[in-house]
Amino acid sequence: MIQRGIATFGLDFGKCPPWLFERMVALGRQMTLAIVAEEGPEEYIRRLADPAWFQSLGTVLAFDWNASGLTTILTAALKEAVRGQERDLGVFICGGKGKTSLKTPDEIKVWSERINLAPENSKALVYNSRMAAKVDSAMIQDGFQIYHHSFFFTKSGAWTVVQQGMNTANQTARRYHWHSKNVKDLVCEPHSAIASQIKIKSVLDLTAKASGKNREISKELVTTQGFNTLMKDFIILSKYITPLSQTADISDISGQQRMKFLNLENLEFRAHPVINEDFSKSKYLQKILWRLAENKPESYEKLLATEGVGPKTIRALSLVAEVLYGARPSYQDPARYSFAHGGKDGTPYPVDRITYDQTIQTMKKYVQKARLPYLEKQHSLKILDAKIKSEKNHNQPF
Repeated sequence: MIQRGIATFGLDFGKCPPWLFERMVALGRQMTLAIVAEEGPEEYIRRLADPAWFQSLGTVLAFDWNASGLTTILTAALKEAVRGQERDLGVFICGGKGKTSLKTPDEIKVWSERINLAPENSKALVYNSRMAAKVDSAMIQDGFQIYHHSFFFTKSGAWTVVQQGMNTANQTARRYHWHSKNVKDLVCEPHSAIASQIKIKSVLDLTAKASGKNREISKELVTTQGFNTLMKDFIILSKYITPLSQTADISDISGQQRMKFLNLENLEFRAHPVINEDFSKSKYLQKILWRLAENKPESYEKLLATEGVGPKTIRALSLVAEVLYGARPSYQDPARYSFAHGGKDGTPYPVDRITYDQTIQTMKKYVQKARLPYLEKQHSLKILDAKIKSEKNHNQPF
């Protein structure tokens, strides 16, 4: 059972040595062949959506390279490992780091044509890839900028997204996992996992169930009020939001507006950086809001999917929905556990020894089945045995 949560890793600015990457590709190819033969392509990509399993696979392939580079190098190695064998394996890997991530839709379309995937299924895969990136960059505003996006899929339509964001201020990276079977609603708690070494004090999390009313009001702002009324709301906010955030002086506001502004008594909101923005002066934001008011999206998902809608649009609508209409979103960081298996100090919870041991034993089974040179196989098994010993002696996480 994949648990929901977020994994954070130290930000790594180094490069993977060519000799290491070559070995990762070779070992990754054999591990992938063994896993797919044993459990099938759908199970293979489902496991990649489990952060504990993903991290342990990276540890085996990367020989303990487990900073932020593990995510980008591991996915690149797996993509290279299956090159030329995608059809036989039934596993297709698209995207990657930086500019490569922008090629994901085109790569999905190319593979869809090669395997004669129905056009509607191809469009659905492209849409899910795009929406996963939008949700993690616009709906979860946690200070981590998405710079890596990988999309794994099978001919049956199963898919997994592994993407990573960086926070240069605190030198950390955060990884987001999605899997098609776990997604009941693209905009409401869709993740298989997000895992964190640190918690951010104030995060605008519009994917939380607690943010449901805010999402609903945000959609209604552009579908029922119209552009002109919405801009009046922003003018009101720009005039009063800064003094309210500092002194809550509402003596010159009367009637219904005064009642609306009483929502600012929430101290968590006052601490959020969103209060320092003046949305009424952004010409580009006005252009997007006009487009939304004209299109009248029938759901919040369609609002988010609209071209041009990004973090600022989502943030602006959320602010109006909260301050003027009382629809408070969640400001709690969705991080739920640290690394893969807890922490040695019991924070945020003690190491899960059962899951830890099961993950390692599963990896050992795949290594044994992989067609590897004897010395290479023994080296990988030695790494896993060292993990077991480390856990027993020091209660350390991966």
